[in-house]
Formats: sequence, C-alpha cells, structure tokens
Amino acid sequence: MGTSVLTFVIVGHEDHPIYEADLSPKAADPAARDERAQYLHQFVLHAALDAVEEQLWNTTSMHLSVVDKFNNLLVSAFVTAANVKFLLLHDGRSDDAVKLFFKDVYEVYLKVLMNPFFTPTARITSPAFNQKVRTLARTYFRT
Repeated sequence: MGTSVLTFVIVGHEDHPIYEADLSPKAADPAARDERAQYLHQFVLHAALDAVEEQLWNTTSMHLSVVDKFNNLLVSAFVTAANVKFLLLHDGRSDDAVKLFFKDVYEVYLKVLMNPFFTPTARITSPAFNQKVRTLARTYFRT
C-alpha cells in the first residue's frame, strides 16, 4: 500500500463521535485528501463499534487490541471506565505502539474532562488537544 492510513476517533455515549482526526502523513496537505477514503474510514470505524461491544464481554482490560478488519485495514480499540471508546484505523501498526498511544491519549483526554467548562458529551474542539494527539501519533507511529 502506497500511503499510510491512520485515522483516530473518540466515540462518546450513544455512539456519537466527539473527536476525529486523520493522522496519516498525507493529512497535512489538504489537496491530497481523498474524500471518498475519509468516508470509507468513518464507515469502517462506525461498523467496528459492534465488535468493540462484543469484545467488552470477554475481557476486563481497557485495551482491546485489534477488534475488526476490513481488507488490509485494522481497527484497534481502547475503552475507558466511562465507556468512551478510542478507535484507531491503521494498516498494521505495532500493537505495543498502539497501546502506548491509547494510554497517552487517555491521559490527555482526562485533562480535558477535568475542565469544569467541558461537557462530556460535547465535541472536543480544543486546538491544544488536537495538537497533542498529533504529536503523540508522530511519536509512536513516526508519521
């Protein structure tokens, strides 16, 4: 595969996305974005929510590893104690790197939650949060 796929989403209660980011290297160039691919990635991630729910019955771990596959794309998941789901669509990244990425993003997410002006069901629009997630992706996935 010529281009790297790396799409991250945080899904809140009632399966509403509260944060979405295309973390692949091509995402920095708006002209290079393929709108159809973005819709496909969103569809694959949304479809994986059922697999996440099934996995939750089989484990007590927050990190669920790879929960779904579509063609050559994998969906890894992490579920918080409040049942907020972190999903990462990727093309075969190291499970250890994905696990560490989820752990660090979770710490940043908790800082957002501690803001008294933030509503847990609201979309995360903080530029600082977005930048931190992108920095973590570059650190763990060398994008």
